[in-house]
Amino acid sequence: MLPFESIQEASMSLGRNLTLAETLWFKYTADKSDFYLYCHNTIFLIIFYTLVPLPMVIVELIRSNKFEAYKIQPNIRFSLSEMMECYRKVLITFVFAVGPLQFFSYPIIEWVGIRTSLPLPSASEVFWQLLVYFLVEDYANYWLHRMLHHYKWGYDKIHRVHHEYVAPIGFAAPYAHWAEIIILGLASFLGPLMVPCHMFTFWLWFVLRQIEAIETHSGYEFPWSPSKYIPFYGGAIYHDYHHFVGESCHSNFASVFTYCDYIYGTDKGYRYQKEVFEKRREKLRNANESLEDKVIGSTPPFKSE
Repeated sequence: MLPFESIQEASMSLGRNLTLAETLWFKYTADKSDFYLYCHNTIFLIIFYTLVPLPMVIVELIRSNKFEAYKIQPNIRFSLSEMMECYRKVLITFVFAVGPLQFFSYPIIEWVGIRTSLPLPSASEVFWQLLVYFLVEDYANYWLHRMLHHYKWGYDKIHRVHHEYVAPIGFAAPYAHWAEIIILGLASFLGPLMVPCHMFTFWLWFVLRQIEAIETHSGYEFPWSPSKYIPFYGGAIYHDYHHFVGESCHSNFASVFTYCDYIYGTDKGYRYQKEVFEKRREKLRNANESLEDKVIGSTPPFKSE
């Protein structure tokens, strides 16, 4: 809840007129508690989880030859009912795992100083904080994810659920055991705990992280994706390899970037297989349409490590 009674009082306190964004923020948040605003995070996650994968659902269903060259594992297809079943299971996990996690984490968020007051953060402040969050989350996620593969009990009892999708789809990005949601969710909270931010930045961070996870699980590697211009970004094909190899995979544990796998030597298998895979896909792209229809469905993109 904002400490000001009116826009005029807020303007006087800041020593300037409120921006349009600050005025809208004030009108929406003035009579709402900080806890209520914090709970918006779960709502935003569900909304973006529902909407962002929809274009890929359509692409998967229409099966146009124009998109076949960009499907990473073209021999595996999903029906609408299969994708909706994945969506249904994830929503259940959101309710029984993500919801309670958000609820019980609020005292910590309040303690570290995630604020809802004016002024709103500047664009540069938001950018640098988000960059820190992505780097911190990526490093922590790398080791937590690697741990789930290293210990057989962790993989068999927890992480195996996420690897049910050998060829991932957008809806499968948060498809996981409830314990994994909590374990890997800790990595997402680390950044804001280390560098507290405004609630708006907090919302934006989790939304962007969700969108990134959906892209890397989309099953398609589009050359026009803006994420290709992000330095050291892994992308869909990077994470798809990890799913394809599955339990025996010793590569590509990082969630967003590639630097951890490179530094700790857990990308060697992928680098070799990617070179082989790209050559194979180039042949498919140069083939005529009828030949592509025959070959692309029977040629696996990677070999097991």
